Amino acid sequence: MQSKYPSESKTIMTDLVLPSETNPLNNLFGGELLARMDRAASIAARRHSRRIVVTASVNHVAFNRSVPLGSVVTVEAKVSRAFKTSMEVFIDVWIDDRESGIKTKANEAIYTFVAVDESGVPVPIPEITPETSLEQERYDAALRRKQLSLVLAGKMKANDATELKALFS
Repeated sequence: MQSKYPSESKTIMTDLVLPSETNPLNNLFGGELLARMDRAASIAARRHSRRIVVTASVNHVAFNRSVPLGSVVTVEAKVSRAFKTSMEVFIDVWIDDRESGIKTKANEAIYTFVAVDESGVPVPIPEITPETSLEQERYDAALRRKQLSLVLAGKMKANDATELKALFS
């Protein structure tokens, strides 16, 4: 299976924040943003694997800035690392300033997807080859996050988490 580049999975979704999607403070509901991020990440994972994908976990979400009513919101998702059947997708959320049009990063998230066949059985996927320094940084960090998750779940012994051990040696 031939390796792919993160740019091949890049997905950009842009939408407007409507009144029915906001809380009493007139900011986008967190759950609405999570759904938007899940859709964009799902498309990115599918583009990478060319298979049916399912959300395995939401590993990290940072709601750093509120997203006001009427904002133009852009959700960008790219596969940051691919493992045997799973892939990590990094999501950046941007909002446009209404007057200047300047984009500001508002939020970010990291989701994990698994590629499956029509019966729901996990299937192998292509590896990722980072092209930029940011992609390389996210690629490297993905293995540390995966090892930490496996250690915390009791599926890997801490001594076997080579990437985590390297941080402390």
